[in-house]
Amino acid sequence: MAKKMQTMDGNQAAAYASYAFTEVAGIYPITPSSPMAEYTDEWAARGMKNMFGVPVKVVEMQSEAGAAGTVHGSLQAGALTTTYTASQGLLLKVPNMYKIAGELLPSVIHVSARALAAQALSIFGDHQDVYAARQTGFAMLFESSVQEVMDLSGVAHLAAIKSRVPFMNIFDGFRTSHEIQKVEVMDYEVFKNLVDMDAIKAFRERALNPEHPVTKGTAQNDDIYFQTREVQNKYYDAVPAIVADYMEEISKVTGREYKPFNYHGAPDAENIVIAMGSVCETLIETVDYLVAKGEKVGLINVHLYRPFSSEYFFNVFPKTVKKIAVLDRTKEPGSLGEPLYMDIRGLFYGMENAPLIVGGRYGLSSKDTTPAQMKAVFDNLNQAEPKNGFVVGIVDDVTFKSLEVGPHIDTVADGVRECLFFGLGSDGTVGANKNSIKIIGDKTDLYAQGYFAYDSKKSGGSTRSHLRFGKNPIKSTYLVSAPNFVACSVPAYLTQYDMIGGLKQGGTFLLNCVWNKEEVLAHLPNSYKKALAEKNANFYIIDANKLATEIGLGGRTNTIMQSAFFKLADVI
Repeated sequence: MAKKMQTMDGNQAAAYASYAFTEVAGIYPITPSSPMAEYTDEWAARGMKNMFGVPVKVVEMQSEAGAAGTVHGSLQAGALTTTYTASQGLLLKVPNMYKIAGELLPSVIHVSARALAAQALSIFGDHQDVYAARQTGFAMLFESSVQEVMDLSGVAHLAAIKSRVPFMNIFDGFRTSHEIQKVEVMDYEVFKNLVDMDAIKAFRERALNPEHPVTKGTAQNDDIYFQTREVQNKYYDAVPAIVADYMEEISKVTGREYKPFNYHGAPDAENIVIAMGSVCETLIETVDYLVAKGEKVGLINVHLYRPFSSEYFFNVFPKTVKKIAVLDRTKEPGSLGEPLYMDIRGLFYGMENAPLIVGGRYGLSSKDTTPAQMKAVFDNLNQAEPKNGFVVGIVDDVTFKSLEVGPHIDTVADGVRECLFFGLGSDGTVGANKNSIKIIGDKTDLYAQGYFAYDSKKSGGSTRSHLRFGKNPIKSTYLVSAPNFVACSVPAYLTQYDMIGGLKQGGTFLLNCVWNKEEVLAHLPNSYKKALAEKNANFYIIDANKLATEIGLGGRTNTIMQSAFFKLADVI
């Protein structure tokens, strides 16, 4: 089977995989999950067929709770049904999720995990929402990258159908949902060959049907409620093996190894980190960096979080480990520790010679998580008494829980070019850079990655486009801080931001402005002149506004800047 490569973001990858299994999609849009429903709606409108040979029926409701009710009712009627959500939207689905799980209905909710509104609203990513729904009875499958979303989203559907246990398929909001990557696309024939058609037939036969009526939705008293709650145990006990089997089949097809828990690092590691989500890509880079320096470190990437399987965990756990740091992308005030940390503590409870286990928090609200921060986590484990309940990535000068982060470390693979673009929300810079990523990803042999950071104001706020290109898959799930190329579309930013502080030696800086060569010297801050000289940088100016007007593009200066980028960046 020939490989098909395509450049897309995590939302598109999840929508593509889920579309194959979906007969009905009950949707209601919420950031950052909305594009999944939008893709599904668009493809259905075009007549794209799922693996059963028919387009998906899309039902848009007036709230997330309504979408959850649609999913529940559609499943009861015998249709394989999917939805997409995040944050408060997921919480509004919780009552229906208890029913869907309690009735063993094989559904999948794709979640681009996002922060919950606490002291303030945040539209950005962490794991607060999915942790808040972990008690519903839904199995929980995590992915770390756009490629993993493409490869494993189908596993959630396959396992739900076979086990009857519904799944949340989870990846990080924005960091994965909106990160653009060049990925290998899964062929729907793979899913067709793996799906358990007998299980689908049995599911349809259990559906509500006037030809063979049954009683559902009863009330139970104390005489049997407890017993019927426990009768589900056997279904959950079977889930890890089912997931592992499907992961093994997907691994055979893709050549990428997937397990409920994946280990990466030194085979004789003494200090390891356990985590879920996009941070694992950063940790892989950090582990490789430290192992190359002789350190015995490693990472366990948790894919199947619920049901949590001790068997599959210890299958990959190095017996040499002495200390463990568990990272949670959430805050659970008042607890002894965050959820994943408490689960790992429970695994080792009462075990002789158990390793020292500490926990910490990172990356709330999409706070950038860098290799230097992950090195600080490993450095903490090297202490005689590692700090527990720590935070990393911020400075906590109130309760003093933060780890001290050292200088920047470069873990980006050799040959990867990094670019950084500063723009204004709605000026087209982000759109142009998404276009550039897809041109490079789809029209060359290079792998490409694009991530776009902007504040909640979006239109009118500052935007930063982080682009990387290289000959191998790119695992750097953090912002570009040492670019080869920097472009600025807004000259006012010269006095607001240090845009070239991280520019590499011999790098290039492109400035859009109305000034000529002499005028730009008068307006350019001395700090920029000094930095450009010290870095032996190439400095270019362009009047994109004038050029766009002259050639009939109006205010679309982004097209001019994109052309300048291709001319200067030496990517193609």
